[in-house]
Formats: sequence, structure tokens, C-alpha cells
Amino acid sequence: MRSIGIFGGTFDPPHSGHIDVARAAADNFALSEVWWTPVGRQPLKTTPPQAFYSQRLAMVRMVCKADYRFVASGADAPRGDGQPNFTIDLLQTLRGDNPGCSWWNIVGADSFLDLPRWKYPEQLLNFAQWIVVSRPGFDLSRIEAMGLTSAQRSRVHLLTDIEEPISATDLRDALKRGEKPGAVPPPVLGYIEEHGLYR
Repeated sequence: MRSIGIFGGTFDPPHSGHIDVARAAADNFALSEVWWTPVGRQPLKTTPPQAFYSQRLAMVRMVCKADYRFVASGADAPRGDGQPNFTIDLLQTLRGDNPGCSWWNIVGADSFLDLPRWKYPEQLLNFAQWIVVSRPGFDLSRIEAMGLTSAQRSRVHLLTDIEEPISATDLRDALKRGEKPGAVPPPVLGYIEEHGLYR
């Protein structure tokens, strides 16, 4: 059975911090593949991404060349009806289209703590294993305080000691100043410059 990680995010732009998380998840949980799925419209964010979806997906395709296990996926593309993209819908689609696969959803600890605000959170915990990325200094007892059942807790796996996070906002600000941040992979930086993004 293939174990596939789902690595969703805005990726505006994708950077080395994302690569580190995806690679650590694949290494620590023996994932066959990690599907990078840029989200069309996040339901819990009010500010839209600065780059168009097609541009973010193009940058993700470049980043996915960094590891043979990485796959760029358009499965979470903007919906035709203009509604937000919900993780429950993505998981249902992926499970239906790919029977016989084991799904692992990769999220940051802060996002996981926000799970009660997601659409159908209890079903989400049943549809996939969860890899929760914990930054240094994160209080793991906050997850224990969520009141998960023992069955739900057994599907939550911690990925600890990931390096300090890279702020996409800081990267965009640096790009706007004309800088070339080292955290942005060279192919992505070239794409950003070619298309005049984040100016």
C-alpha cells in the first residue's frame, strides 16, 4: 500500500522551509510520495494570495524537482463555484480516486489546534493520519488538551524539532525590496523575477 503525504498550503511563494518539512515527513513516516497541493481559496484566511493559483502551482512544480518523492498536485485548485476549498472535500476526492492508498495530512501545529473550526473535523480525523509539525518551543500539551478520543489521538503523529519557521510574509517583503532571499530556491526566484511577482 502506498503511503502518500498531503502537503497543502498557500505556497506564496514556496521556500526551503516547506522543502525541509516535506522531506522530514517523508523520511520519518516512510511516505512513498508527498503531494504538494496549493490551495485555491483558504476558508479561514481573509487575505487572498498575492500570486495567482496557476503561478503558485508553477512554482510548486519547480520545488518538487528537489526530491523524487515530491509530486505537484492541482487537486485543490480553485472551485468552479467560487467557494472556499475544504480539506474534507480534498480527502474524499483523493480517497475515491486512489483506492488502496494510505493518506497522511501534513499540517503545522498551530493549524491543527484550529481543527475544531474546520469543516467536519471529526470526519477529517478518520479520513487520514495526521502529521503535526511542531516547532521548537511548542507546548505539546496543547494538543493533549484538545479532548481527542484515544482512537483519534492514535492517528495524530508529531514531527518535532523542525527548524525555526520561515515567514512567507518576510520573504515577500524582501522580494519587494529587490532582495534575493536565500530561502527561495533559484528556479522559483527566476520565475518570480520573470513574472514580476511580489513587487
